[in-house]
Amino acid sequence: MADTSAPLTRRRPAPGVVPTRSALAERMPTTAWAVPPVAVLAVVFLYPLYLVVRQSFSPDEGGTSFAPYTEVFASASFRSALTTTVWLAAGATVGCLVLGFVLAMVIAFVPFPGAKAVARFVDVFLSFPSFLITLALLFIYGNAGMANGAWTGVTGAAEGPFHFLTTPWGVLLAEITYFTPFVMRPLLAAFSQLDTAQLEVASSLGAGPARIVRQVILPEALPALAAGGSLVLVMCLNEFGIVLFTGAKGVTTLPMLVYSKAILESDYPAACVVAVVNIAISVGLYSLYRVVSRRAGA
Repeated sequence: MADTSAPLTRRRPAPGVVPTRSALAERMPTTAWAVPPVAVLAVVFLYPLYLVVRQSFSPDEGGTSFAPYTEVFASASFRSALTTTVWLAAGATVGCLVLGFVLAMVIAFVPFPGAKAVARFVDVFLSFPSFLITLALLFIYGNAGMANGAWTGVTGAAEGPFHFLTTPWGVLLAEITYFTPFVMRPLLAAFSQLDTAQLEVASSLGAGPARIVRQVILPEALPALAAGGSLVLVMCLNEFGIVLFTGAKGVTTLPMLVYSKAILESDYPAACVVAVVNIAISVGLYSLYRVVSRRAGA
């Protein structure tokens, strides 16, 4: 019986057929694929950042020197803005972690009608601009807001008692209100991966709710808390809209100081110095978070 099997041969591509992506990848060097994104990054981000840094070393008198840094660091307004920025960001982060952890646990582990709808609303809330939340608080607690209007309507007083929105506490409340969902989102994702059998076993062994939270839920939530908390901290350090829309005149943060120096005083070297400091703090905190999370295995 004759052998009808034919040797396997590699077919050549038909004339006019466009090579596939894998074929193009084999022909082009690996470094060539990095050129387009690096070029876009350089034009959109690195070059403007270079201009800001260069301007921070260029005093109005001309030349290049550290004089703008010396003047800004010696000013009381910069030290006050730095202190205000740090304590507002730290306070808002702590408030978001506590409130976000409690709310995420309620949504994830307490059965109630509409829990899934609330979880979806958290995702929608992340798309809201910060000034929208601030305006909502102004409608409620502003000088002419609903709370003060209800108070004057009931008591007949000339004005209501709620005037905290124009203080640092009002800014802190607005930031906690706006940034808490940024902590809840990773927590809800982490809680969805938690085996509820662990909670049932711990409860059957006599563990109370506080002990279950401390020994079962909290260890699983630590990486998500670290991720959400670091994100909120960096965003609070750079928040501008909330401070501006609350009308807190006595609250000056680093972004507000940049706006004041550049727009109101036309002192561009000083504005660039403050911007460079703000960028350095943000990048430093993010780098620290990456090191800690890597060591923790998050």
